[in-house]
Amino acid sequence: MEAILALEDGRLFRGKGYGARAERGGEVVFNTSITGYQEIFTDPSYAGQLVCLTYPHIGNVGTNPLDNEAARPYIEGLIVRDFSEVASNWRSQQTTESFLAAHGVPIISHIDTRALVLHLRRQGAMRAVLSTASLDSEALVARARSLPEMVGLDLARTVTTAKSYEWSEPSIELARLSSAEKPGVHHVVAYDFGIKQNILRRLVDVGCRVTVVPGGTSAEDALALKPDGVFLSNGPGDPEPCTYAIEAVRKLAGRVPVFGICLGHQIMGLALGGKTFKLKFGHHGGNHPVKNLQTGRVEITAQNHGFCVDPDSLDAKEVELTHINLNDQTLEGLRHRALPLFSVQYHPEASPGPHDSHYLFEQFVDVMSNEKVGG
Repeated sequence: MEAILALEDGRLFRGKGYGARAERGGEVVFNTSITGYQEIFTDPSYAGQLVCLTYPHIGNVGTNPLDNEAARPYIEGLIVRDFSEVASNWRSQQTTESFLAAHGVPIISHIDTRALVLHLRRQGAMRAVLSTASLDSEALVARARSLPEMVGLDLARTVTTAKSYEWSEPSIELARLSSAEKPGVHHVVAYDFGIKQNILRRLVDVGCRVTVVPGGTSAEDALALKPDGVFLSNGPGDPEPCTYAIEAVRKLAGRVPVFGICLGHQIMGLALGGKTFKLKFGHHGGNHPVKNLQTGRVEITAQNHGFCVDPDSLDAKEVELTHINLNDQTLEGLRHRALPLFSVQYHPEASPGPHDSHYLFEQFVDVMSNEKVGG
């Protein structure tokens, strides 16, 4: 197949098409990870986005059910330099092309992805349409311009679970060590704004019994489950329209320990009186340096977000800034000075990515344990 990527500013990229014969639109972003493409495909935080992978050769590892972060891919389309139709890996159960095609996701390959990334870095993330069906460039550019802007979009509602469920599966590494099911010491209610399965596994790894609830769950309903702690997940879109979640966190504050990541971090920042803003092209990849201001250590982190909490909008008397991005000095972590609330912008479960920040899950357990003793 032929394929075309049409940006809203009129820039066109023509290449080879794979995957589904379809026309899909969204915001174009780039991810710099060199491993874990399947986890990227199935991360609900990518809802509404076309993803360009900067690593040039994609598809040769194939796909398998264990590497899914959700039940299906959430990317609107895939943009790569060199796509492999052949899978050669002992864990592969399905080729990457057939996996994406089965879910209606088109792929464009054999384009200059470096030129695309440089364009996005200079001009900022923008709307686009990827098509392996129609090749009418003028019509595709017009459609890209008609797509909704990411600012103001509450996409968390579109990806959250419809009903609550229990999660008890540990990480693959822990499951290999022991097949015995260990009882959870702490009961965690996890708000699903687009939660990744590896986050749930990490919570189980540190001794949590997890109940996942829809993103629109009220604070009263969450507290009725008698949690030892509440977790706020990652997710797509703009955090400011998630007023239901912001209000829930405000009511939960001081009642139970709360730990948030990514969109959950942004929601916590808004609940504490802060403001958020959209980054020019976002942070997407597995190699972002973050400084822990409490320890002075630098962590290499996995990130996937297009919005950020404005540190100047937070009350310094109530909120301590705990982590900072060393690339652009944006806020990467915060905690309340008096209440058991803390959050980080990056992904400590790191799937894919480095494991420097796994300690945050243990920190959450420590906070819950201390609250039990103190309460």
